[in-house]
Amino acid sequence: MKSELFASENLARQAEAPGMTLQNSKCVKYAVNGEMHARQGSMVAFRGDLRFERKGQGIGGMLKRAVTGEGLPLMAVRGQGEAWFAHEAQNCFVVDFEPGDALTVNGRNVLCFDATLSYEIRTVKGAGMAGGGLFNSVFTGTGKLALVCDGSPVVIPVGQHQPVYVDTDAVVGWSAHLATSLHRSQSFGSMIRGGSGEAVQLMLQGDGFVVVRPSEVTAQPAQG
Repeated sequence: MKSELFASENLARQAEAPGMTLQNSKCVKYAVNGEMHARQGSMVAFRGDLRFERKGQGIGGMLKRAVTGEGLPLMAVRGQGEAWFAHEAQNCFVVDFEPGDALTVNGRNVLCFDATLSYEIRTVKGAGMAGGGLFNSVFTGTGKLALVCDGSPVVIPVGQHQPVYVDTDAVVGWSAHLATSLHRSQSFGSMIRGGSGEAVQLMLQGDGFVVVRPSEVTAQPAQG
């Protein structure tokens, strides 16, 4: 049988070492030798002796998720084998953490990560319920984290004297040590008269970077 479908870049090959690699721009391959974590429902294929188990976030994390409707629903993958992860054909990126690194990530953008990484769901400082009640995941430790993003992300440097303002629906993540606060770009009167609909943004200050996606659109559930 012949087809471009069987081109070498599409073929899955046996992993040479345990851990995470990009299968292609839309899919992450993980050679499991012990345990790793992934968002629930993101596994698209696997081979070998693997077990998939729902993973709790602790009492505090589950409470925040129940209150806000957000969070990071995870599953633990244990055993020996290979698994492939993807989410709605979004672009995949692998972030390699070294000691001292810390990244704040929107839960919707997390695909999978090494069990050696630690994560904690936190309230984004300065962004209370008026800003959407932002609850993001802070990752620390040593290991790899795979992120997904609608389209190609934009990475914007943040400087001490050059804060960056981002739409809360577009932000993917940022350097965890940056200071956050809400910024109002329009007066209340302007909003009544008909503004841009983007009256409140998240302001980031310090030294670091912020990652945004080129879309504010939130996927809507299919209508039956």
